[in-house]
Amino acid sequence: MADRKAKATLFAAVLFSSLTIWAVHFQQHQERDNMYQGVLKDDARRREKLKQREADLRASQQKREVYERVQTVEKASPP
Repeated sequence: MADRKAKATLFAAVLFSSLTIWAVHFQQHQERDNMYQGVLKDDARRREKLKQREADLRASQQKREVYERVQTVEKASPP
């Protein structure tokens, strides 16, 4: 009888330990995936911001060309 209880206790302890280890690894895998999704979102935001800045630069350059055509610009002479 004591032999069965010892085996059952050992089995329960091994099962509990195995499940705990599996759960920790699963949680780490989930966290790693979540962190990687954050990196992908950051990259997408960075690309979108770069596109917006490039569009702003092109618009600014076009405005400058228009202003330079309409207005005369002279270099300042040194004092």
